[in-house]
Parts: sequence; structure tokens; C-alpha cells
Amino acid sequence: MASETEPPDEPSATDPRTLAEKIEHLFKTVRPRTGEYTHEEVANDIRDMGGPTISATYIWQLRKGMRDNPTRRHLQALAAFFGVPAAYFLDDSMDEQVEAELALLAAMRDSGVRTLATRAAALTPRGLDAIREMVERVLEIEGPPPPPPGPPPPTEQ
Repeated sequence: MASETEPPDEPSATDPRTLAEKIEHLFKTVRPRTGEYTHEEVANDIRDMGGPTISATYIWQLRKGMRDNPTRRHLQALAAFFGVPAAYFLDDSMDEQVEAELALLAAMRDSGVRTLATRAAALTPRGLDAIREMVERVLEIEGPPPPPPGPPPPTEQ
């Protein structure tokens, strides 16, 4: 039993995220331009893609941590909807790779980044190297960008 003077147990940066936290993060990160997907949109799209029957209420319960033991088919359907590997929900070692892909997706929502990426696709390798060097130089001058919203990245022990 903890005494009143002891700080409450808080998850550390190295603690794996819960299923609910991962689903919440996907809702916040993988979204249309108009805002987050609704639970109804996710359930309907999963059904329309030929996935298993899943209700908006059940998705909400998973997202809020009220349910935490979905079927493999439900996890696969949610993964397909959000465009991540199903292993993301079960394998904490996938977090870093998926987070990098989600950060790229979020950056591509910015019209300036999207325009630059589209234009850069037409450059030669030499031109891409020149742009990469310029970006690195600007980052040296301005400092690193602020961290993306969401849970802090895991730290190495």
C-alpha cells in the first residue's frame, strides 16, 4: 500500500503503450483534412472494405480502454483502415518504424511540404543531394523541429 507522500505510479517513456493509446494515436494522426474520423466512419469503411462486423461503439470502447481484447480480425481490420501493419498493435518493437511513417504522413498534410515533395520528385539525384544539403544547413541554423504531438518516444536504457 502506497503512503500519501509517495508520488503516484506514472508510466515511464520506456513503458509500452496500451492498445487504447495506440488506437487513440492513430485517430489523432491518420485523419482526413476535415478532422478526425468518427467511430461510425471507421466501422462503415471497415465493413465496406469487406472486413468483419465491428460497431462504432466497440471501436470507441477499444479507443477508450474499456475493452482491450479484440479479435485478430478486428485488429487486422483496424490496421488496414489506418494503413499500419497489424503487428503495430501487438509488437512494441514496431512502434518506432510506424511512428516514423506516421510522422511523414502528418508532414505531408502540410501543403508546403507536399508541394516541395511533389516538385522534388522531378529532380535528378544531384539536385536532390543539393536540396538535402540545404535543408540540413537550415536545420543547423534554426535548430531541430519541435517534437510531434503524442506520447514521448521511448528512451534507450
